[in-house]
Amino acid sequence: MDTSMLAFATDLNDEGIDAVLDNVQERAGLGGLTLAASYHDARDLFPHNPVRKVRYLEGGAAFFRPDESRYEDLRPHVAELASTTDPLEDLCAAAGERGMEANAWVVFLHSDRLGFTNPGCATRNAFGDPYLTDLCPSNPEVRGYARALASDVARYDVSTVFAESLHFHGLEHGYHHERYFEEIGPVGSYLLGLCFCDHCLEAATKSGVDAERVHRSVRDELERRFSGEDEGQEEVSREDLADFGDGELLAYIDTRIGTVTSLAAEVSGAVAEEGARFVFLDLSGAEKGFATGHPTGEATPTIGWRTGVDAAALAEACDNVEVTGYAADADRLRFDLDAYRSLLADGAPPGLLLRPMPPDCRSAENLAEKVAIAREYGLERLDFYHYGFCRLRSLDWIRESLIT
Repeated sequence: MDTSMLAFATDLNDEGIDAVLDNVQERAGLGGLTLAASYHDARDLFPHNPVRKVRYLEGGAAFFRPDESRYEDLRPHVAELASTTDPLEDLCAAAGERGMEANAWVVFLHSDRLGFTNPGCATRNAFGDPYLTDLCPSNPEVRGYARALASDVARYDVSTVFAESLHFHGLEHGYHHERYFEEIGPVGSYLLGLCFCDHCLEAATKSGVDAERVHRSVRDELERRFSGEDEGQEEVSREDLADFGDGELLAYIDTRIGTVTSLAAEVSGAVAEEGARFVFLDLSGAEKGFATGHPTGEATPTIGWRTGVDAAALAEACDNVEVTGYAADADRLRFDLDAYRSLLADGAPPGLLLRPMPPDCRSAENLAEKVAIAREYGLERLDFYHYGFCRLRSLDWIRESLIT
């Protein structure tokens, strides 16, 4: 398997690139490092960082030097760190000298800046309110930006470009200090997260969906929930949505799958032209298990439709799909991987992203069991999240798991 560890440019800057690569290559025994080339805002704990233990990451920023000629109106904001150096170029050079792979991890459509400066590119709910931290994948200008960003990063000497957030998003986890006190239930939250911008409405209409009827139905249902009693808290399913819009809401939702798949294919093609591989990060596992490490309910890939993600279609459109295996229980990981294998053509194995730290992992033995499953399933690659977030003992756990 190809292996790497995800990291931030601030990790390399604060600890020194040689120190980080020594830890990743020698202590963890991994073959590469995957740098966040474009990332969203965050405040994180960095247990072994010598400069800051708690850091505010510069949001909506590029941690490389963009080639401005590739972009039109939408273009990356260059991080302050990248104004004096090029972290991605420095990584590629240092990793190459060691025989390590350098990869780029790109957050595409969850942007803390571009929606605020270009609100016409943001997703819009059933009431026309823009979600300024989410760019809409139906928007032609956004699609052009995604292609340009991908090709710009791929021109570096990177082996693989990992795509995060190249899909629609739900209501929550889009901005700081979100507050939703009145309960409208999972169905209400899902409906409030759907995009009804002009481009989404047009795409659905072209697919034969009565998009305006769906729009009215969703808006009316949300108004009912805003003025009614507390709603139930069960996980949203397709069956829950089958009657909306006189039965057409599901068709509207499925149009989004085509939108995401075609965008991924375009971005994958842009990366291929620069000679790199393109891997789509399926965050369905993170949606289920990010906070607790204990996903429940149906298998992870069964919820991909909510954000326009069809793992089988994406596996055809891209070089690979990588699963976020955010689960403490190895049996749950096996359960989810079985579901992915049953969906993918010829049982083609996906890549796997593991967290070698809590809440998913609290011992070397636990991690070794999951790595053994990855080997058993013949996975093409195995990546670990995240260098700066974990204690250094996690690097020892990784090495032990790989040699067991």
